[in-house]
Amino acid sequence: MKVVSTEKAPSAIGPYSQAIISGGMVYTSGQIAINPETGNIEAKTIEEQTHQVCKNIVELLKASGTSIDKVVKTVCFLADMNDFAAFNNIYAQYFTSKPARSCVAVKTLPKNVLVEIDTITEI
Repeated sequence: MKVVSTEKAPSAIGPYSQAIISGGMVYTSGQIAINPETGNIEAKTIEEQTHQVCKNIVELLKASGTSIDKVVKTVCFLADMNDFAAFNNIYAQYFTSKPARSCVAVKTLPKNVLVEIDTITEI
């Protein structure tokens, strides 16, 4: 296993890695809408937060030697399923290869964000 770390995506806020490479795949930890330049959550709407999350994923995958076009599976967590359509519109702009996906609503996400996404990606 190889630990992936980049300053272009948010630092881990707990005892975990930003991403791990193992067996020719990259496993990203769940990404939330933290701006890596400031360490803060600046985005307020589901659209703004989804853009920031996807940008963070793009940077993590670049640091891992791969790209968002090689994502095989995503797991998406929403704080409110009423945000699904708006979330989906932004998500579709980034995940154009249409990877397999799970999307669920959860009671609360870290730092009370509206969305979190993790990915499994080919190198």
